[in-house]
Amino acid sequence: MLIDKVFILAAVVFTGVLCQWFAWRVKLPAILFLLMAGIAAGPLTGTLDSDALFGDLLFPFISLSVAVILFEGSLTLSFHQIAGLGRVVRNMISFGVMVTLLITAAATRLVFDFPWGLALLFGAITSVTGPTVIVPMLRTVRPTAAVANILRWEGIVIDPIGATLAVLVYEFILAGSTGNALGHTILAFGKLLGIGLLLGSFSGYFYGIILRRHWLPEFLHNVTTLGLVVMVFALSNSIQHESGLLTVTVMGIWLANMKDVSLEEILDFKESLSVLLISVLFIVLAARLDFQRFIHLGWQVVFIFLSIQFLSRPLSIMVSALGSKLSWPERHLLAWIAPRGIVAAAISALFAIRLEAAGYLEAELLVPLTFSVIIGTVVLQSATARFIAKRLGVAEPEPRGFLIIGANLVARTIAKVLQDAGFRVLLVDSNWEMISKARMEGMETYYGEPVSEHADRNLDLVGIGRLLALSPRGALNTLSCMHYRMELGTTAIFAIQTAADLEMIEDRKAVSRQQWRVLFGPEITYTTLVKLLTQDGWEVRSTALSETFDFSAYQQQYGPGAIPFFAVTPKGKIEIFSVEDKLNPQPGWTIISLIDPNSSPTNS
Repeated sequence: MLIDKVFILAAVVFTGVLCQWFAWRVKLPAILFLLMAGIAAGPLTGTLDSDALFGDLLFPFISLSVAVILFEGSLTLSFHQIAGLGRVVRNMISFGVMVTLLITAAATRLVFDFPWGLALLFGAITSVTGPTVIVPMLRTVRPTAAVANILRWEGIVIDPIGATLAVLVYEFILAGSTGNALGHTILAFGKLLGIGLLLGSFSGYFYGIILRRHWLPEFLHNVTTLGLVVMVFALSNSIQHESGLLTVTVMGIWLANMKDVSLEEILDFKESLSVLLISVLFIVLAARLDFQRFIHLGWQVVFIFLSIQFLSRPLSIMVSALGSKLSWPERHLLAWIAPRGIVAAAISALFAIRLEAAGYLEAELLVPLTFSVIIGTVVLQSATARFIAKRLGVAEPEPRGFLIIGANLVARTIAKVLQDAGFRVLLVDSNWEMISKARMEGMETYYGEPVSEHADRNLDLVGIGRLLALSPRGALNTLSCMHYRMELGTTAIFAIQTAADLEMIEDRKAVSRQQWRVLFGPEITYTTLVKLLTQDGWEVRSTALSETFDFSAYQQQYGPGAIPFFAVTPKGKIEIFSVEDKLNPQPGWTIISLIDPNSSPTNS
């Protein structure tokens, strides 16, 4: 029996990882595939029985997992990201939440004839969005920075607020029979808020001091953080029931905004752990669904979904954005994107069991109703948000920019050409001297290794569509090409050869060229370009082609005295000369080349 449980748990973890990978490949939120896997393993086949697998530990595991997920998300919330938009976020997590809660509750009461207490509880549960669904969607939609930051902040901060409201409504429902429900609820709210803010702030400040003063060895940072988070969560809950989520969120935000506190390694660890927990949670919770209860919901569930998508969310944003600098298209996009996630799923399951035990028969519909909203919002918004963002004009432009590996002379020369042609260029180098020179020349830079967790988190790749590996370190070029080719696509990856590459056997060359393109020509190396620029006085020049001076005439005129880099079409599209791509520029195009001035024609 124990062996069976170990195998099933291992299969759940492995399936979750596969779902995450597939979601990354197709650029859709992983929750879609995790839900499908859970439904297939549970209701459809009966392979996974979550209650039997975890027993009494199921809901403690869910609670601790949600706490870790929220803490990891809150560690990324820096106040400077929402400069000028803080009021909008505050309104969305206060007035906006109440608008959503009340409209959803009224619709649920009208359609399902729920008691008001249970309808308000469902409204509180479905008022949360969550980083588990927002962040993957933002990667696909690529909205403007203002919209992206607002949605990310809302998704993380609103989770503990929604959970807190759900707890208060739950307390109100249970205390209703005593005749003092309102007083009991107000007292519970005061305790919950006080414990969450005080314990969260104290824990964040105290742990920040420990990290800042290096009282803890680095190899213990990750495990100590995890231990502290679960301990603070449990302590907070023991003092005041269900205050833990608010406490760990406050703790994370406090740490994220403390000066001189390095969180990079902790973030790396927590991000990986959160992905694992999210994967397991969604599969386990989806496996607990009962199709008969979905059928019992009937067509009325569509009305609930429509009221959330087309009434409560737009009104919430309209109220929250009053007096802000957000444009109307940005407000419209905010009104469309609000997918529900893991916290809604977890707390609906938790309260449903407790209320059913207390004699509330309608509570059995909370879980299927919540999952219907989760599935509906994620599917609809994932499929349409990018299109709507583009139609509204608040999506980032198509990726035309260049990520350049290296900030050396060759890289800066080529970057200057591209920048002058109107393309965004981002140079990456771990050599501070090279980075400083690039910055003095007015170029956008990133100081650090291009292949690192820090780069993955901090490199702003908005608008970047192609990579040029121009480092003299061949191994770094290869590593960068391998790392970014899955993100940008094989056809968008280019690398300059080094002298060592020319000496490589042909079999190895063939393998590398299947994965990226070799820049400029079969015999052109980094060393070649450095020599031509520094010793031979070659210059970068642009030459316009015409009917009388076409590309053939250009090649005849220059011969070996020119190395073509790029060809720019009349519509501003840029093509790159490489070994693999045989370009045929047409009249009206502009050729950008490195040219020997002694072979320059008079009409260039």
